[in-house]
Formats: sequence, structure tokens, C-alpha cells
Amino acid sequence: MMQRTVAIMKRGLSFDGQILRDPRLMLARFSDISIDALISFGPLLLALVVAALASPFFLGSWNFSTKVLVPDIMRLNPLKGLTRIVSWSGVLELVKSVAKASLIGAVAVWVLWAERGEILALLGQSVDAGLMSAGRLVNYSFLVIVLSMVIIVAIDAPFQLWQYYDKLKMTKEEVKRENKEMEGSPEVKGRIRSLQREAVRKRMMSAVPQADVVVTNPTHFAVALAYKNGMGAPKVVAKGMGEIARKIRSIAAEHGVPLLEAPPLARALYRHAELDKEIPSSLYAAVAEVLAYVYQLAQWRRQGGNYPFPPRHIPVPAGLAAEVVDG
Repeated sequence: MMQRTVAIMKRGLSFDGQILRDPRLMLARFSDISIDALISFGPLLLALVVAALASPFFLGSWNFSTKVLVPDIMRLNPLKGLTRIVSWSGVLELVKSVAKASLIGAVAVWVLWAERGEILALLGQSVDAGLMSAGRLVNYSFLVIVLSMVIIVAIDAPFQLWQYYDKLKMTKEEVKRENKEMEGSPEVKGRIRSLQREAVRKRMMSAVPQADVVVTNPTHFAVALAYKNGMGAPKVVAKGMGEIARKIRSIAAEHGVPLLEAPPLARALYRHAELDKEIPSSLYAAVAEVLAYVYQLAQWRRQGGNYPFPPRHIPVPAGLAAEVVDG
């Protein structure tokens, strides 16, 4: 990279009479030199792009949301911002940021001090030799400073993963309340079912951000649907009632997943669609109308135009939308 930089500098500092007399040739020379410089630094830029895209993927997954792009006047509220700063999470993030900056700054100072002789020696070298030596110093310094961040990654990444999954858990009060709502059963079987529900619930909650839409009752039921390329029909990735429904709606709203109030369809999906299975064929037409609205909403978010109003009366076959009563 430094060899190509030297060649670009020599080419840029060499002129002939024809270029000086014709500005068009000068612009063409500048364009060629700019392209050469971009190609020279291309591998470094590509590595940075790959790192930026790969980091969130290995921490969890890629979640695309346009929610942060929507104007929100509450973000300008100084009291709300102050509340976030003085909270425990804000203090923790401050401590982490200070620790990261201190570690990287200390390593950078150490590298500069250790290489002070090489840096001062650049003053007595020729341009070609100086650029080559500077390139080696930059590469070495960059490598050492980046390697120091491995310590940060080894601590921060597991903590963020734990924090993410901890937010998906239900509180003890929510678990107790749900257990009281369940039908009576022997104690041992009840404990087994509780553990099974907890495992399924965690898997459901982690799948909600990847859903395309959440159909609600609007308060009692919530069913998250996903339809990707290769699927024969939309699939139920999460469903629940009561506290579970509230949790699904909360996670969906946090990740920008559209919420659609359709009580008959929500009850039908909750009662007749199985988790991680495709919806029944009798509900294809109703769900197709929902997905059509979701795609129109996504297009409106990208391109603007007329806001698509949600469908009001979604046809559901008779008998499928009967009330689901918790015994």
C-alpha cells in the first residue's frame, strides 16, 4: 500500500506543459490518481466494512429496522435523556466507555513512546524511505492497538449477550401469575410443563425480531408471523396470551415489527396454528391480506407516498375465530 502511495505521489507531482495548458487533462489526471488511491486503500476499507457487518451478526443476528429513522420529538426531551444518563445502565455504559478509552489510550501512548526513535529518524530519511518506514510504523501501531481491543471484546461481548437474553426472560411475578392461570395438575407434571414452557418462551421471544408482523387481539392474544423466500406458507414463530402476548408486543415494538389489530384472526391463529409450523390452509386468504398490508407499509417507509391504512374487516372462516377461554 505504501509503495502504491509513493507511485501516486510521484505521478501527481509530475507535470508537463500540455496538462498545464488544458484544464480538462488536469481533471482527467486528478480522476486517475483518485481512482488509484481508492484501489490502494481498498483492502483496508473492505476489511473495515466486513468487520462492521460481521460484528452484529456474531453477537446475535442482523435486525433491520426503520423505527430509529421515524422522527420522535421525545428524543429531544432533556429530562428523558437525563434519566437515561443517571440510570444504572447509563452509569455502567459510562464506566465501560471510560475503561475502553483508557485502555486504548494507554496502549497508544506506549506504542508512541516505544517507537519514538523510529519516529524521529523519519526526519533524516529520503521521501521514498521515509514513506516506507512510516507505513511500517502505522501498520505496527494499528495492529498493536487493535489487538488491545481483544481484551475489551472478551469481556464486553459475553456481557452484552447475557444482557440481551436476560431482557427476554420473564420476571418471577410474571411466571407466578401465569402458573396461577394454568389448569390444575399434579405438582411434578406442573413443574415439568413449566420448564418446557420456559424453554419454548425463550425461543419464541428470540424469534420475534425476525417476524414480519404480529397479529393482536389487541390485548389478550398475540401471534407473530414470518414469511421468507422458500417457505410454502407463512409460519408462526411466536404466539401467546396474557403476559406472553404483552411480552411479544413489547419486543415487536422495540424492533420495529408491525403490529396489526385483528381480533378474529388473532384468535384463529392462536387456536389453530401450531408454533414453528405453517398456518392452516383455511387461513391463507386472511393472512395474505395481512401480508399485503405489511408490504405496503414497508414500501411507504422506504419511499413515502400515501400511508396504507390497515385492513379493518379480515375474513376468517366461520368457527375458526371462536373465543378462546382460559379455563
